[in-house]
Amino acid sequence: MLKSFDIYSQNNVLKIIVALNMLLVGTATLLYTNRLINRLEEREERYVQLQAKAISYLVDPSHNNSGDITFVTNEILAVNHSVPAIYVDPDGNISSRRNVDLPPGTFEEQQQFLRREIAEMRESHVPIVVEIGDGRRGLVYYTNSSLLRQLKYFPYVLLIILGVLGVLAYLAFSSSRRAEQNRVWVGLAKETAHQLGTPMSSLMAWVEYMRADPQQYDESITDELEKDVRRLETITARFSSIGSIPTLKEENLSEVVFQFTDYLAKRISTKVNMTVTSQLPAGQTAKINKLLFEWVIENICKNAVDAMGGVGALRINMLALPHQEIGIDITDTGKGISKANMQKVFSPGFSTKKRGWGLGLTLAKRIVEEYHNGKLFVKHSEVGKGTTFRIVLKTEQTAKAVQPQLSTVEKT
Repeated sequence: MLKSFDIYSQNNVLKIIVALNMLLVGTATLLYTNRLINRLEEREERYVQLQAKAISYLVDPSHNNSGDITFVTNEILAVNHSVPAIYVDPDGNISSRRNVDLPPGTFEEQQQFLRREIAEMRESHVPIVVEIGDGRRGLVYYTNSSLLRQLKYFPYVLLIILGVLGVLAYLAFSSSRRAEQNRVWVGLAKETAHQLGTPMSSLMAWVEYMRADPQQYDESITDELEKDVRRLETITARFSSIGSIPTLKEENLSEVVFQFTDYLAKRISTKVNMTVTSQLPAGQTAKINKLLFEWVIENICKNAVDAMGGVGALRINMLALPHQEIGIDITDTGKGISKANMQKVFSPGFSTKKRGWGLGLTLAKRIVEEYHNGKLFVKHSEVGKGTTFRIVLKTEQTAKAVQPQLSTVEKT
């Protein structure tokens, strides 16, 4: 059987193949069109040489004695319909021109215009000498036709087009890959929520059964069991929300963060000193989905605790930012993030832990940026000293007109 082709693991290989193919196409096109341009240039030069010979035939008295010269004017001089050319006689006077349109104006202005054209033609091509007898010589100046100029720039235009197509192909490929990954994550999250539903229902039934017989089952044990079941319900609700448009409500942000971190502080290492402060105006609200936003705080905080090895300081600070925005800084004293990994911390599957799935920060970023129209990024990190993540949320002017106050909750 043929093995399935893993498009994600072969991503870099595919990019290299696409880039090489585009380079080959562009190079082949450039070589071919340059060859075509050279041939056209040679042909146009022959046309001008015919014109020069025709002028020589007309001007040289020895040729005039031959009789009918109508074919010269009809078939040789008139054959040039595209190449701009100007004939200057031996005395330096402009005698004739082909395919050069004169601007309106006086005779002297038109002569000046033709002189400028001759100067430009001299820079692009060596003039062709016209022998008219008795050692006298005229000159035919010419330049490329409009067709030749178009063909000359065609390869560069084509390369630009190929480059744009390449960028679009890359963006389409990346977008398709991300969309496929999103579908996998959403499907996995919803299936997890679905699978948790049945055992949770059973557990709730057991809790009710135990409460019905308080003499046999200690009430404190039942209460703790119920808390764990409620916690599983919260987790299930979070997974169910992935892939769906969440409902956002105006919430007092300080209250939400204080309440959840108070819950979280009791469930992390006792050797971590957690400090939560707020510099937001009293009553400051923001539109959030409380369930999902708590998940963001939890993911970042647990990631920070892991980075500190369960020992250190964890600081959460809420502050007002310009442009009606709120910032939440989460700072740890962990091992920090190297520059090489700075761009990877939010990538799916990236983890420095042996048992890590590398999805926590990825989901947190998605929840903040896609569902809350905010930002999540690494504000600062130094190896061996710690990291600060910043969450930025947009807000309306709903805060009370009071001075910001500092509130603190500590877990020691």
